[in-house]
Amino acid sequence: VAPSGAKGSIGTPEGVTTNVFSYHLLCSFPGHCFSLAMQRFLNILFWSVISAAFIGPGTVTTAASAGARYGYALLWALLFSTIATLVLQEAGARITIVSGQNLGQGIRRQFHSGARGLAVLVLVLGAIILGCAAYEAGNILGGVAGAVLATEISGKLLTLLAGLAAGALLWLGRTKTIALILGAVVAFMGIAFLSTAILLRPAVPALLRGALVPSLPAGAGLLVLGLIGTTVVPYNLFLGSGIARGTILADMRVGLSVAVVLGGLISMAVLVVGAAMQGAFSYDGLAAMLASQLGPWAGVMFALGLFAAGFSSAITAPLAAAITARSLFESGQGPAWHETSIRYRSTWLAVLAAGIVFGISGVKPIPAIILAQALNGILLPFVAVFLLVAVNDRRLMGEAALNGALSNTLMGIVVAVTITLGVSHVMRAGAAALHFAVPGEQTLLGISGLLTALIAYPLYRQIRRRRGG
Repeated sequence: VAPSGAKGSIGTPEGVTTNVFSYHLLCSFPGHCFSLAMQRFLNILFWSVISAAFIGPGTVTTAASAGARYGYALLWALLFSTIATLVLQEAGARITIVSGQNLGQGIRRQFHSGARGLAVLVLVLGAIILGCAAYEAGNILGGVAGAVLATEISGKLLTLLAGLAAGALLWLGRTKTIALILGAVVAFMGIAFLSTAILLRPAVPALLRGALVPSLPAGAGLLVLGLIGTTVVPYNLFLGSGIARGTILADMRVGLSVAVVLGGLISMAVLVVGAAMQGAFSYDGLAAMLASQLGPWAGVMFALGLFAAGFSSAITAPLAAAITARSLFESGQGPAWHETSIRYRSTWLAVLAAGIVFGISGVKPIPAIILAQALNGILLPFVAVFLLVAVNDRRLMGEAALNGALSNTLMGIVVAVTITLGVSHVMRAGAAALHFAVPGEQTLLGISGLLTALIAYPLYRQIRRRRGG
């Protein structure tokens, strides 16, 4: 048995760490092999909460619309967004595991006083809480839309039932329990969308070309940003960092990688399903098309998959809001922000209640959504830059967990894309609020490119200083 942390080590259910030779010896006993396999499975199921968080009705709508309009041509955008999500989520979780500080605590300690600290606190908390509350109605209504297609029960009744079910799960379950349940929901969602996509028999060469050869059809620029933006979501970074505490670095990387890749494949499957549709996209139209081509069961599977996407996101949005608030305000003394505390429960309850009220009333919180888009447009590149600097801080990460050249290259590309996304969100939100025309693709790319160039050199110097170079 090798000491904990030995090179090539593999964690066991008993907390013992074995080297590769011992692992094979241990696996000569079927009971131990089963325990190891079950631990790996539960670890993947646990990290599937991240997939549940970013695959919501917005992702289903955007991906299916992209398929309906452009076929497989924009699959590469989903592939990139999956890689970007994995890079940022791994960085946030690694910081928590190595330093003991989650993302919110790290930001709070970096910007802890004065007007700058207050501004950062308001930005982070406002963007997360308001964003989760504004989008919660869409999560619930999207899930209800799928349930209505499958059951034809009243939408308002289903909205209330879905909200109450989400609230009961959040109230009674601990974070790890909720994560495991959501992992099962993601597994079902994957079966629903992936099986439907496979049975449509898409042309494999066309799939590979769309996924590996980037192309930008005329008028598709904003849709590409939408595909990336529905996957790389700011509050998911706080959620992933918040649940990473107490896990092992190697286990986190395996579980997170499998979960995020699975989530990306599900999103791609939705795009493939949408590509089979002719004409304007709608949930009803897509379900009817699938039923006509594959049989009635296919329409039902799509409806249930849509419900799973909406219901899982309706749970993760309030959960992420509560975890973010706790990470920003928890002092480490007493149970003030424990999972059963009034403060913690009040945070997720407020977000969930907002979604239920807007869902039942049928009123879309347009002003709140516009403001949330603007705040998230500022928050996403801010957090991405913060993560890039933090994982290059030798004092924080130590030598073993410090970013390497490949990781820095990937994160640098992702940071540049998040700036483009941020500019897009801010300018589109501003145009909607002032009733102006949405800026064109060239304008968005030009402004975001200029901002990226302006921060590139100062960021490079900051990273060199943190690394001690």
